[in-house]
Amino acid sequence: MRVNTGNELLFPAYVIPKLKDLRGAEWRRLIERLAKLPEDHPDSLALSLMMIRLDGCITCATDSFKAMRGCALCAMQSLRRFKGSDRDLIKLYQKAQDEIAESLGVQRKQRRRAA
Repeated sequence: MRVNTGNELLFPAYVIPKLKDLRGAEWRRLIERLAKLPEDHPDSLALSLMMIRLDGCITCATDSFKAMRGCALCAMQSLRRFKGSDRDLIKLYQKAQDEIAESLGVQRKQRRRAA
């Protein structure tokens, strides 16, 4: 077993390209597009949010078996075990996109009011 010394606490964007070949063509196209974006792009953030939920990052402890294996292996395992279709995954991603857009919209409005 390889021990992860980075101990990320939430799904990191650098793992996105590693997810490309785990599902079908629609998933592959999405990951290829996202892999080209900066990690703070709203679409990258949406995939991270979706994977945080799918992987259970919020409840992951740094000394757990999952954490010791690392985020990449955890994410890959979660996607392999996902019982839904690629279309179901895309819908989860789109829901996360909507949430990120809403959150960013609220933050922008709050910044404008404060200025």
